[in-house]
Parts: sequence; structure tokens; C-alpha cells
Amino acid sequence: MSAKRRADGPAVTRTPKRPGVARQRLRRVLKWFLIVALVGTLILIGGFVYLYKTIQIPSPNKDFQTQTSFVYYADGKTQLGQYAKQNREIIPLSDMPQHLQDAVVAAEDRTFYSNSGIDPKGIIRAAFNDARGGPTQGASTITQQYVKILYLNQERSLTRKIHEAILSLKIQKQQSKDEILTGYLNTIYFGRGAYGVQAAAKAYFGVDAKALTLKQSAVLASVLNNPSQFDPANGKSNKRALKARYAYVLDGMAKMGTIPAAKATQAARHLPPFPVFRESSQYGGQRGHVLTLVRQQLHNLDFTDSQIDGGGLRITTTLTARAMNAARRGALQVRPNISDKFLHVAVASVQPGTGDLVGFFGGQDFLRSQINWAEAGGMVGSTFKPVSLAAAITDGYSLKSTWDGNSPFTFPDGLEVHNEGAPPGTSYGSSVTSVYALEQSINTAFVDMSNSMKNGPQKILAMANKMGIPPAQADPHYPGIPSSTTDLAPDALITLGKSRVSAINMANTYATIANGGVRADVHVIDKVTDSTGKVLYQYKPHVTEAVDPDIDKDVSYAMQQVVLHGTGTNAQALGRPAAGKTGTATNDANQVSSSWFVGFTPQLSTAVMYVRGNGNGQLDGGWLPPYNGAAGYFGAGYPTATWAAVMKADLAGEPVMNLPLPANVPAHAPEPGHDPTTAPPPPPPSTHHTSAPPTSSASSSAPSSSPPSSSQTTTSPATSATTTPPSSSPTATISLPTPTGTGGTTPSARPMARQESWW
Repeated sequence: MSAKRRADGPAVTRTPKRPGVARQRLRRVLKWFLIVALVGTLILIGGFVYLYKTIQIPSPNKDFQTQTSFVYYADGKTQLGQYAKQNREIIPLSDMPQHLQDAVVAAEDRTFYSNSGIDPKGIIRAAFNDARGGPTQGASTITQQYVKILYLNQERSLTRKIHEAILSLKIQKQQSKDEILTGYLNTIYFGRGAYGVQAAAKAYFGVDAKALTLKQSAVLASVLNNPSQFDPANGKSNKRALKARYAYVLDGMAKMGTIPAAKATQAARHLPPFPVFRESSQYGGQRGHVLTLVRQQLHNLDFTDSQIDGGGLRITTTLTARAMNAARRGALQVRPNISDKFLHVAVASVQPGTGDLVGFFGGQDFLRSQINWAEAGGMVGSTFKPVSLAAAITDGYSLKSTWDGNSPFTFPDGLEVHNEGAPPGTSYGSSVTSVYALEQSINTAFVDMSNSMKNGPQKILAMANKMGIPPAQADPHYPGIPSSTTDLAPDALITLGKSRVSAINMANTYATIANGGVRADVHVIDKVTDSTGKVLYQYKPHVTEAVDPDIDKDVSYAMQQVVLHGTGTNAQALGRPAAGKTGTATNDANQVSSSWFVGFTPQLSTAVMYVRGNGNGQLDGGWLPPYNGAAGYFGAGYPTATWAAVMKADLAGEPVMNLPLPANVPAHAPEPGHDPTTAPPPPPPSTHHTSAPPTSSASSSAPSSSPPSSSQTTTSPATSATTTPPSSSPTATISLPTPTGTGGTTPSARPMARQESWW
């Protein structure tokens, strides 16, 4: 055996295992953990006992006597409107139907009758969120909500949450469940300026609380969770949200056994009817649109409905009485005198350099329609083309680069784009300059422009965002009013303006061009203070260079030619240098669905939009009468004339200022085939028609639009404007006539170009 062991090698010496050591260490760790946990628990209990004894129930908030919030024009003194005073009528629980009480409990706190007044899970969640710096979570009990409203404030902190829990426990000891529910239902905010269920019953259904039906009670129980989101008067999306919450409340009542399941199912099928109330006069005219827009923006700044309606806020807006009156009067002055309640006119004016929304016209009287069309917007059509031009020059092309102006333009996949005119559309030649393409709004040239840039649609989208058109998804880097846009995607047709944008954001986009390529964020709230003057919010100016200054000058110059020689000559009625662009868009049924003019002077940028119905209704086909003998549905007609009327009123007495000369940024030919041409321009398009667009075709020769050199000057229409129009005489002098009415002509050799459509 020993020999075998030697053959196997020397014996290995091993340390004997001590199984008890690891267990002893584990016991010591557990022992200390339990000691620490016990000490921590005792400290928490002691702290809780101390707080419970020292925290006294305060007097009810005097704010239930709330203060009215006032909204002012930009001067901070002239009152524009006010939000509702606290409207409350105290009633006993006996005047509140049992199904109302049950609905509120099912909606807000299904353990109300069995809990001790607090929600431990909610407190723990609040502690974790506070530790992480996140927002305080909801899910408070009815008792906690009542305590917060009646005794505390809206501060979002763990300290307030602890106070809320302690007071809830104390209130629970002092008051019965019925007393707490009575106080809660007489105190909570239901929206529409209504505090308490009696005021809410009248505000929503025109009845006393004791007359509320099951369905009506379920609606009020739903609304109080988020009055702004669930008020059906705020739009179809709000009504859909209400219906979902309404079904949740009824389902909760069935699960709690307060109503039969079959009755809940039947009630959930339809919301109850909502009577139409004539709002108080403080919302009449455009004032309701203003107060609604300001409220939305206050929400974005984290002000709550309770603060807005009863917090005694003093809100100073960027709006001026002059600009608001100019927008309203200009729209009503030019709008055709037809009895079409579905025709909507929108106006928005933004100050270049500041982003101040100084005026707007939202359409019909707020009491007739709560849709603010200056905010809702529509398909922008060819008013989007200056954005494409800015992207193209940034990409290496120039004002003198040439594009295919023949119609149709056919993509490799067979998609066709046509110019305006009888099919297949008017052809302008195979080499039209950038200036002429914008001046005459040649669709095929702009599609060629987009197609010739590497990743052209994506570059155009990026430029649009930088200049002031917000992306489809809200982005804090590209704010707007509203904060998002629809149908803005980097596809082959983005250059033609198929996206839907608000008039406010279009005005701000053109304000960027008026401001030398520097975008200021559009906004409507300048300052918010409390009733004592303490500043709660102050707008901080924020500007971003969106377009190179020289490129911006070139884009501005091309837009000036639209007013001098192109589709926007009716804008000459303003009587001072201006730049702009017309736009006419069509819907899927190939009907004209929106008509625009957006333009600017150095001091002001204004967008005008005409739409019908839901914003996609038909404008052509006889729905709009002719304008000055031409078809009325084009952007060159009513929208351009409206723009001139608005701008003339708003700029009356202001100094006449010149727009910049082009910088003539040289091209560096990203793609061959777009070199400048010296060929003479084609014959001008025929003049306006009263019905169908003209069908004449242009010559295949390209226009030779030659921007003036930097040594040339431009003066006001009162004297003479020395420019170089795209004609055979490079030094022609153009004197603008004295405008009369809302029309306007140009004495250049080129007659007024016809209007255009993007499709």
C-alpha cells in the first residue's frame, strides 16, 4: 500500500472544512440587519408619532374663496379676458343622488368606505419618485384629495405628501365617511369654472345635482379626474377619452355591486346628451379662442386648471389689441359675402426676431365654433416651397441653378407630378431658374429640385423644422403652437406642401426668413405672476440660426419676385416692399381643399388660410365666388387680398423698410445638369381665368432670371424699386403703382402670372 502511495505521488495535505464558520457569519449579518431594521422602524414610528402629535389641522384654505385669474395684452395693463371665478353652491349629501356618490367612489377610491384615509402604496411611490427627482404620482384616496384641496396646496414634494397623510388620518378620526364625501363633493373642481357637484350639474347638464341621472352622474365622476381632458366640449378626441373613462366608472360600480352589471353595460353604450349652453359673453367673438389658446400654453408650462381658474394669476400675453383687431377686420373685410358657415378664414401674425404671436383670427365666433383655425391649420401647398429653396441653396445650388419645368415630371416608379393647368399641366421648359420656379410656383421644378439633392426630402424636412415648422412628434428643440404637425414626412412630395401646419407656425417660419435666417421660438405667454406680483413664469428669449444669412437673402429675394411678378402680385396692395408665397392644395379627391398666402415685411410676418368644413372640404367647384374676375379658390385671390388688408392695418404709421438684396451665393454643382442658362425667358403664362386654369404651354426655352448685384438698391413702392427682373433687360427699373382696393398690378413687361396648385 505504501509503495502504491509513493507511485501516486506525495500525499496532499488539506485544511479541514469548518462548516460552522459561514453560518456564523450569516447569522451575524442577519442579526445586524434586523437590528438596523428595528432601529429604523422605531425611528419611523417615533417620527410618525411626533408628526401626528405636532401637526395640527389648519384652517381651511381661504382660497376656497378663490381669486379670478386675468389675462392681459402685451402691455400688461389692458385686460383681454379672465378665467372663471370659483363657482360653488354648497349642498347636503341628501341632495346628492346615491348613484352619484357611488360613481365618484368607483372612479376615485374604491376602498373609500374601508380604508383609514390614506394610501400607503401611494405614499411609498411618492417617496421613491421624489428621491429620483420624478413627478409626484396620483392615486390618492378621496380623503387625501379633500385634505390637499381644503388645507394644503399644490406643491409637489414629499413633505406635502407626508402632511397630507397625517391630516388625512386625523380627519378620518374626526369626521364620518359621509361628512368627508360631502365636503369633497362640494369642493372638488369639475371644469367649466364649476367647483362642487351642484355647480357642475348645472354647468354640464343644466340641472340641480339631485336631478342627475345615473349616466350624468357617471360623466361627472369621470370628468373630475381631469376636467380639461374629459370635457366633451373640447373636441372629438376629448369626447372619446371621456367615453373610455365613463365606461371604466360604470364597470367599477358594477364590480362594487352598487348597480347591476347589465345596467352598467347598457349605460356604457352611449354617453348622455349634453345640452348646448350659450357661454358667458366673456368667451364671445375671438376672446374665447384667445383664452383657450392661453390655457393650453399654461398647461404646457405645468399650470393646473385649478390654478388657472381660481389661483389669482396675472397672465401677460404677447398679443396686441392692434394686431388682433387687424387680423379680425382684415379677414371679415375680404371674406366673400356668402352664407357658408363652413368656410373658415384663419390669420396669424408673428413678430420676426422675437417669436411673439402678436395677433390671430381663429375663424367663427367662439360661441359658434370652438375650433381655432389659426391653430388647427391645413395643408400648406406651395407656401412650403421657400423651405425647399432654402434647403437646395444650402445643399450647393443657387438662384441661377436650373430645373425641369416641363409637365409631367415622372419618377422612376411611375409617380407623376403635374403643373397647374389642364392635363398634363403647363410646361415651362426644361431649364427654369430657381427664382422663376418660385415666382411661377412650378411644381415639376421643385420636385426636380428635391430629387436632385442627395437625401433631398430628408434635408427639406430638417430645414422645415429648423425654420419653424415643428416635427410630427413634439420636440422641445423645435417648439411651436401647436407643438406638432401632421403628415410631415420626408417623401417625394414633401416639397409640394402636403403636410398640415398651423397658420401660427407658418407665420413663424416666414418670420425666420424676415429675420435674416434666425428663428425665434413662437410663443403667446410672456409672463405669469400671482396676485401679489410674484413672478411665477417669465419667457426667456431663445433664437437659433436656421439658415445661413446669405442663403436667407437669396430666398427672400426670390420671394420678393413672387410679389413683384408672380402669383402674389395682389400683395402689392400693401404699398410697401414685401415678400411671400401663395399656396393652393388639393385633397385625395383632387378638390382644392386649402388656399394660402404667407408673406412678410421686416417688421411682421403673417399667414392667411382659407379652408372649408373639417379643413379638408372643397373650395373649388363653385364654393367660392370669383375674385377680381379670377377663380376665387387660388391663393392669389382671397388669401393674398386678406393678407394685404391685415398687414396694412397692422403696419399703419410704421416706417417703410426695405427687404435685402440677394447675396447671389454661388453654386457648387452637387449634381450635373442644373447649370445656369443664358437662354431668353419663355412667353409669360396667360392672365387669370374665371374658372378652369389656363391650358397654354410655355416655350421649351428657359428663363434667365438674373438677381441684381449687391450694388443695386431697393426702395419703397412710394418711389421706385431698382431691381433686375427676369427679363431681357438686366437693368430694368420697376415702379410699383399706387395700390387700389385689394387688387394690384405690376407695370413690368410680364403680365400677372396665373395662380397655381401644388398638385
